[in-house]
Amino acid sequence: MKSVTLKDVAKAAGVSYATVSRALSGSPQIGSETRERIIKLCDEMGYTTNYVARSMVMKKTDLIGLVVPSIDNQFMSELAYYAEMSARAHGYNIMLCNSGPDLKQEKTVVKLLLGRQVDGILIVPQSPKTYENIRAYTDQVPTVFLSENLRDQPQSYVAADNSRGTYVGTKYLYELGHRDILYFGRRHTTTHQLRAEGYMRACQELGLRQRFFNSEFSRSSVDNGYQMAKDLFANPIDYTAIFASTDSNALGILKAADELGIDIPGRVSLIGFDNIRSTDLPRINLTTIDQPKREMAVQAVDMLRDKIENGTQGYVHQILMPSLIKRGTCRALV
Repeated sequence: MKSVTLKDVAKAAGVSYATVSRALSGSPQIGSETRERIIKLCDEMGYTTNYVARSMVMKKTDLIGLVVPSIDNQFMSELAYYAEMSARAHGYNIMLCNSGPDLKQEKTVVKLLLGRQVDGILIVPQSPKTYENIRAYTDQVPTVFLSENLRDQPQSYVAADNSRGTYVGTKYLYELGHRDILYFGRRHTTTHQLRAEGYMRACQELGLRQRFFNSEFSRSSVDNGYQMAKDLFANPIDYTAIFASTDSNALGILKAADELGIDIPGRVSLIGFDNIRSTDLPRINLTTIDQPKREMAVQAVDMLRDKIENGTQGYVHQILMPSLIKRGTCRALV
């Protein structure tokens, strides 16, 4: 099969190669009528820009790599959506890669993006080891980490204040009269360590006993939360509230509770973290902590653009405030 070239379009239009090129680049040397005729002809013939050749001339691909651990995670897919919309608004396209739970795969996709000559990379790291794992590659291209607090690492990132989120959520449950609050989740990443720390800090200040039901899974999902919740509910419920470390886990808890006839919030209150879209559905109506996903994505893209377009050196740590979304899965005991 043969690709349609500019020469093919020029021949069909009865004009020179240079005229077609100028028409597509928006040159003022070409009249509007000619430009519209050529653009229409390009569309009819199926002509597409050869971006590889263009990037060799321009020394710029207008491509941004976006690496996430799992696009089937609803939080990640929403974050990726906002990042793509923001990048597209500034003339960039997104090349999306799943890194999966394997550090080797994470390194592989970053190397792939460098090989594709992307102008910059946005990456949601899969573990605290990510930074050192790919440092040799991210030092070669403008990079911004997203949705993970790298704490003191000399690399730019945008994240929510995860510790603040769980602190606020725990205090809310306390204000509703809850004194036995179980924290349900994992601590495999810095993000989840910070969420656990926020819960612990609130418990210490309020004089509450810290209670954990830790996940053995390396990632959050509805299915993993469901399996964990079935194990949890196999034992006596001697707590009045559950703080799930993610909304995905919380949805798994809701599913298990529904199967076992455990009323939420009548028997036990439940709060999640992330405010993914499905939590606002009428039969779910999950109380949760909102991460400002749109703002996180926009700021990360702007930060990366600054590095790409202005050659800005150094690094920036941007921490955004989460907020409590009160819905129907928490009840007052007082």
